[in-house]
Amino acid sequence: MAAAGVLLWGLRRLCRVLLFLSQFYILSGGESTDIPPYMMKCPSNGLCSRLPADCIECKTNFSCVYGKPVTFDCTVKPSVTCVDQDFKSRKSFVLNMTCRFCWQLPETDYECSSSTSCMAVSCPRQRYTANCTVRDHIHCLGNRTFPKMLYCNWTGGYKWSTALALSITLGGFGADRFYLGQWREGLGKLFSFGGLGIWTLLDVLLIGVGYVGPADGSLYI
Repeated sequence: MAAAGVLLWGLRRLCRVLLFLSQFYILSGGESTDIPPYMMKCPSNGLCSRLPADCIECKTNFSCVYGKPVTFDCTVKPSVTCVDQDFKSRKSFVLNMTCRFCWQLPETDYECSSSTSCMAVSCPRQRYTANCTVRDHIHCLGNRTFPKMLYCNWTGGYKWSTALALSITLGGFGADRFYLGQWREGLGKLFSFGGLGIWTLLDVLLIGVGYVGPADGSLYI
């Protein structure tokens, strides 16, 4: 009995040592259990031709004719599974697309960053450099992230109808200018009784045609 107890104790110690060594091996990078980040975008057992661009690797040909249909040989990335039209599992497939670079795509096929530091109401109208990213299901040539010059097109929540109504009804007290954030002009109209009515009439016309806008340079909504 004593020998059996010693043997059992030795087996337990050996199991603990082996468990410790296996955990140390995994934590040290010997075996990775992490899921690739692109797997979050890759549907399981979906059609290969509809996989997002991050899930596949294609042999592209940059000498294709712009605007013409073109086919590329593609393979799925590791851990990605997809099927063809006959629901057969595939690792490689042919992708049909239009020959064009990502920056040549229509505006509906990519998303761009916005800017609230440029003047949307100015003459000439200002532009800013935006960082644009192609949507996941769109395939194109070149970098999927690219810079592009866009017109300033943002709003601070000011309504044109509200500004015009204030200009018509309370413009003599500078309410329209105060509403648009132009407090200096608002004070000027307030203490001059709307410039004896002349300033008030001018502001009604200028706000009506959209020439006078919010002080932060944004567009009306």
